[in-house]
Amino acid sequence: MKRYSITVNGKAYDVAVEEITDGSAPVVAASPVAAAPAPAVATAPVAEGTKVAAPMPGTILDVKVAVGDTVEAGKALFVLEAMKMENDVNAPCAGKIVSINVTKGTAVETGTVLAVIQ
Repeated sequence: MKRYSITVNGKAYDVAVEEITDGSAPVVAASPVAAAPAPAVATAPVAEGTKVAAPMPGTILDVKVAVGDTVEAGKALFVLEAMKMENDVNAPCAGKIVSINVTKGTAVETGTVLAVIQ
């Protein structure tokens, strides 16, 4: 019997696999084990207003606005690299930037709040 440690979707499993050579199905036993704790991620408080969220996972290559800037709907606020392509993240509405929650080089997931417009 061979033992392996496998991590699936952040959950670690201790798996024992027995090799059977007579043609019958192998027996597999799996039991969850305590996974290493995820690193703590500091999140900035999100201001009230229209939230500009990341449309897909990627890395912020450029922040084109600053807190206090007035923007029009459709203005490019960020450049997001995803799958080796550069994508503009545009303002969904006109208003004033009251919060920017990311910096250049930040890795983001889908739905991460990048900025808030009031």
